[in-house]
Amino acid sequence: MYKLIIVDDEAEVREGIKESIAWEQHGFECIGDFRNGSEALEAISDLRPDLVLSDICMPFMNGIELTRQIQLSYPYIKVIILTGHDEFDYAQQALRLKVHDFVLKPITANELRSLLNKVKDEMDQEAESRENVSHLKMQLTQSLPLLRERFLEQLIGGTLKETNIRERLDYFGLALMAPNYLIVAVDIDDLDEISREKWHNDPELFRSAAYNIVQEVMEGKEAIVFRTREERMIVLFYGESEDKLVEAALNLSEVIRYCMKKYLHFTVTVGVGTLCSALAELPISYKGAIAALDYRFLLGKDRVISIKDMEGHHKPDLYLDLEWNLRLATLVKTGTFEQAELLIEQIIRSLKASMMPLGACYLQIHSILLAIIRTIHEFTGEDIEQFQGYEMLHKEISHFKTLDEIEDWLKIICQKAMQYVSEQRSDQTKMQILSVIAYIEEHYADENLSVDEICRHVHLSKSYFSSLFKQNKDQTLMEYVTRVRMDKAKDLLKLTSLKSYKVASEVGYSDPQYFSVIFKKHTGVSPTEYREMLLREK
Repeated sequence: MYKLIIVDDEAEVREGIKESIAWEQHGFECIGDFRNGSEALEAISDLRPDLVLSDICMPFMNGIELTRQIQLSYPYIKVIILTGHDEFDYAQQALRLKVHDFVLKPITANELRSLLNKVKDEMDQEAESRENVSHLKMQLTQSLPLLRERFLEQLIGGTLKETNIRERLDYFGLALMAPNYLIVAVDIDDLDEISREKWHNDPELFRSAAYNIVQEVMEGKEAIVFRTREERMIVLFYGESEDKLVEAALNLSEVIRYCMKKYLHFTVTVGVGTLCSALAELPISYKGAIAALDYRFLLGKDRVISIKDMEGHHKPDLYLDLEWNLRLATLVKTGTFEQAELLIEQIIRSLKASMMPLGACYLQIHSILLAIIRTIHEFTGEDIEQFQGYEMLHKEISHFKTLDEIEDWLKIICQKAMQYVSEQRSDQTKMQILSVIAYIEEHYADENLSVDEICRHVHLSKSYFSSLFKQNKDQTLMEYVTRVRMDKAKDLLKLTSLKSYKVASEVGYSDPQYFSVIFKKHTGVSPTEYREMLLREK
């Protein structure tokens, strides 16, 4: 469904047109009507219609001037002039401005319906042409020769002598470019799975489609379009005054960005370099455009970024904030995932606000990553590859195009790391407790066996391990030691004829009376009574 607006200073005319047409039947949606060109132009920036039906004679801004402004800023919007004036001068101006049609009033409803059907068919054909894979393949084979692109790449790279430039321009059929100059670099952000399927998962097809869009937008402009070996699309603007050249570059860069999204359904980021006055300075402008693309990492995708706007924004006294590393490492070991998420979001916000260069951002992220790796290493030793997120840890950071992608990546790593640490800690605790139980089983007869000695065996503090043991066994360490001793005493009383004082000595009690008290507290009877009870049961 295409979007359409009506512009006419007579309210009854606008209402008449709106009410006489069943818009949806003709593939259109009427999204607004306006009294003059000034109102319409202001609304177009938000509404982005596909078609404008406009009168010519209106106050504040007439139809011709409205058309001129639309062609400058929104060349993809079609304009049809509906007017009661048949002067030849109006028709000439309309033709020069590439008005889609110039229709004299009065026009009947049937005529308008026929006109709408015709326009829709043409727009459908244009859209189909842009998306037709076979057509794109044909255009791909007919693109500019590789040598021309390599020459232009050398020109902006600064590897050509100025004496050879004019000769080569002529050889490749390129006009001699007059000052001033400005380089714009267009880079595809990424494609989702739906888009990849649409383009038959053929990268060259969607790059070709994008290149065709850039060529269409720049058609008739004083600019040269080509592609680099890095698959970026370059626009070399030339031949205007400084202000006009910069304005045209920014405006047309925005048009390119919008058209990619509208017609091809993927996004690009556009980097605008610095203005220069000589061909020998083109490398400076090109480096500026590429540097502007790097700021996509901080600002996000689907943007037009001018290096002039970004220069000077970052702080000169940048340094690594190691506090972030320590806090995140601590949270991985002892915190919750929600706390880690909030900290990562805070880190990314701070990096964005800092406007630091790309290299400094990478260094900060690497230091955070090393803190996570050290935390995992505490639990794995040299065998860190057993950590499930090992491959993610070693993914090249340069693979990511924005800090938002880095944020998602860090969150996944932290989640896996915290889960792993929790599992390892649980396993480690079990092993420590089993080790202590085995130690108690071996040394229960030692009357000097103490909590301090047991904790030294597992190299943990008395307070920490005592708490850990009680959580897992629902009793204190010494309560467990006593229970083991009492179980061993019962076995000795049952299976041997040892005297009570000898049994006490065998299970770690040098004082037979104290042993008797503890035994009775544990079993409800004295050692002698316990043995007599066993004899009666036989």
